[in-house]
Amino acid sequence: MNEAKHGNDPDGVGERLATLRAAYGLSQRELARRAGLTNGTISLIEQGVTSPQVASLKKILSVFSISIADFFSLDTESASNVFFGKEDLVEIGGGDISFLLVNGRDKNRKLQMVTERYEPGADTGVEMLQHSGEECGIVLSGSLEVTVGTERRILQAGEAYYFNSSLPHRFRNLGEDICEVVSAATPPSF
Repeated sequence: MNEAKHGNDPDGVGERLATLRAAYGLSQRELARRAGLTNGTISLIEQGVTSPQVASLKKILSVFSISIADFFSLDTESASNVFFGKEDLVEIGGGDISFLLVNGRDKNRKLQMVTERYEPGADTGVEMLQHSGEECGIVLSGSLEVTVGTERRILQAGEAYYFNSSLPHRFRNLGEDICEVVSAATPPSF
């Protein structure tokens, strides 16, 4: 094994590789087998004891069909957070409206996914919302009045919306029951 030694893994190759391997559900042994390397080599790379030569790294990354450039642009902090329990969702609403944001602590996320809960009478406000991007949502229960520009519709459970967020928009629960919505927006607006 002709690999350069780096005790502290300054480029984070080991951490990135371990995160990627775990995301694909592969053991070190299986990754080594598929890449044509020894299990010990994979282990030493992940521990940051050794840094792979470019040829070895290409063999490893070919298992994941990922380029070297993409490998080094991986966000290992957010990549390691794949699943979120209820306690991990970040509350960003207040009052009669609850917004539980998925992966809200990752400031580099490209997508905003929210579980929304509107109490009867809840309203995002007379002043219409407006921001760049797109958003969509599905009403899970109750009903929700959605206004986009000059269009207004009351959506029932199972119905959805999708619009350009630069258009003025507003959400209101005019019903007597709690309304629950799952929504997504890109880029994130909060």
